[in-house]
Amino acid sequence: MRTIFFTSALVLIGITAFTIYFFGFGYIFLGILLVLFLIGLYDVIQSKHAILKNFPIVGHFRYMFEAISPEIQQYFIESNTDGRPFSRNIRSLAYRRAKNVNDTHPFGTQRDLGGEEYMALRHSIYAVKPLKEEPRVTIGNEFCKQPYSASIFNISAMSFGSLSANAVLALNKGAKKGGFYHNTGEGGISHHHRDGGGDLVWQIGTGYFGCRDKDGNFDPEKFKEKANWPQVKLIEIKLSQGAKPGHGGVLPGVKNTHEIAEIRGVEPGTTILSPPAHTAFNDAKGLVQFIAQLRELSGGKPIGFKLCVGRTEEFVNLCKEMVAQHTWPDFITVDGAEGGTGAAPLEFSDSVGLPLEPALIFVNGTLEKYHLREKIRIIASGKALSAFSIIKNIALGADLCNSARGFMFSLGCIQALRCNTNECPTGVATQKKSLMKGLVVTDKAERVYNFHKNTVHAVQELLGATGHTHTSEISIHDLVKGDEMVKLANRYFPDTVNTQV
Repeated sequence: MRTIFFTSALVLIGITAFTIYFFGFGYIFLGILLVLFLIGLYDVIQSKHAILKNFPIVGHFRYMFEAISPEIQQYFIESNTDGRPFSRNIRSLAYRRAKNVNDTHPFGTQRDLGGEEYMALRHSIYAVKPLKEEPRVTIGNEFCKQPYSASIFNISAMSFGSLSANAVLALNKGAKKGGFYHNTGEGGISHHHRDGGGDLVWQIGTGYFGCRDKDGNFDPEKFKEKANWPQVKLIEIKLSQGAKPGHGGVLPGVKNTHEIAEIRGVEPGTTILSPPAHTAFNDAKGLVQFIAQLRELSGGKPIGFKLCVGRTEEFVNLCKEMVAQHTWPDFITVDGAEGGTGAAPLEFSDSVGLPLEPALIFVNGTLEKYHLREKIRIIASGKALSAFSIIKNIALGADLCNSARGFMFSLGCIQALRCNTNECPTGVATQKKSLMKGLVVTDKAERVYNFHKNTVHAVQELLGATGHTHTSEISIHDLVKGDEMVKLANRYFPDTVNTQV
């Protein structure tokens, strides 16, 4: 893009000089208009940059300031390390890996290594060469008839409605090519999820979209039909999410099109507020029975649930109920309070739920205490984007990771923070066709694939640096300050965490 900008500038200068020399100053403006027309025409035709396609000519100013004066961005607007919720460095890492270009970083770290938040890997002086094969994890215990071999890095829950049709289709096509799964989010399964051919995790939220009756309650027959589609590999019961635990999902009326309303079984144009809790069950006993019911209706596919940990005693009681009924899920997705593509009241985003790191330690330790850990896979969800974040989550107790915003960046998201307004400038989180057209599916699907491939490769390189070859060998002891994490967990959860340093 920098080359395009400077080439356009040189052409403009050349045409201006030519017209002044041969025709005088009167033709300067005509030359300028001609150049601007050609630049705008190119912007509309090209498929690499959604910003330029949606905002011809004026979109160049964003790239111009970034290319010519990064110090303006760094010193007066946003430093490379201070952006929220993701720093500029992390976003740039995702963009470069998605574009399959050089992802190295010059001149050393820009982090404060003496800060309290610093955490790193304890590397080995006997590093090993990374394996060529991508590490995978089998999801499915003794009750499962159709176990699934999962990548260690997958697309987290994002509904069609929150995301555009083009975004959903590009994600699914990328997942198909890369051999990783795509979580539908609670909005149900659309044909955009299915047209790409990628593996799906069907998320069942409190609104039961896609499997609800006229009163909004769970409909077993509608669930059975879709759960047995071959493309659906796993089913996830959404109890809560990091963005707004204890608060139902929100789809603004402006994004609730006729197509989305038909998929969800609701009225178009209305704001959809999912209930804060399920109606199919209201206690631990009912949840365990619901897991067994979905497993039977789906023909024995892996069943799990997603939650942001809040009252830890409730999770302990749930584990006791699993043991009592001799029934347990195949996986548990742990979402941290820092997670969340979903729009939420600020108080819920900022002040409700347990962060991912202590939540992972707690869930892992609790499952171990009740001898369930070997039967249940743990999936971490919450700001997993870099290879280190994946390794860290696995070291703290997870088996694999989901990422939502990381894959949004691979689609071209610029963290404009307009996801809930239907005005996403890159066409990722909008239902406006005028903005959605900027997201070209074929190009972005390849970037989704590249982002996954290059991130997993980076994970394998980090594994090699620690002396390991598979993520299953990683533990909390591979982390700098890992002992402090264990002590923290033992202090807050002494009855459930049995890991000792």
